[in-house]
Amino acid sequence: METQPAAGQITIAPEVLETIARLTTLAVPGVVRMAPASGVKRLLRHDGVELDIVGNRVSVRLHVVAEPDADMLLVGRRIQAEVARAIRDMVGMDVESIDVHIEDVAYVSEEMSAPN
Repeated sequence: METQPAAGQITIAPEVLETIARLTTLAVPGVVRMAPASGVKRLLRHDGVELDIVGNRVSVRLHVVAEPDADMLLVGRRIQAEVARAIRDMVGMDVESIDVHIEDVAYVSEEMSAPN
C-alpha cells in the first residue's frame, strides 16, 4: 500500500531551471562557454540561458560558444537532448522547446599559442 504525501505545494524557482540548463549545456563536449544573449536582453542577462515558463511547461533558449573543431549540428542536438532529459528527470516539467544559438567559435589566437 502506497502512502500519499501530505497535501501541499512544491515550488521550483526559475533560477534552478537556469542552473540545470547551464550546467548540463557546459557538460556537452564541444561547448566552450555560455554566451550572453544577443539583442536587447543582452544588457539584462549574462548567463546565456533564457526561459519561458507557462504552467508545467518550459521553453529554453541557450546561447553558447563552441570549440572550433566541433560538429556544431551534433553539439546543438546533444545540448537539446541532454537539457530536455535533465529538466524532465530532475524537475518533472515538460519541455516545450530548446533553441540552441551558437553565438561564436572560440579560436585560440596565434599570439597565445606561439611558444615563447
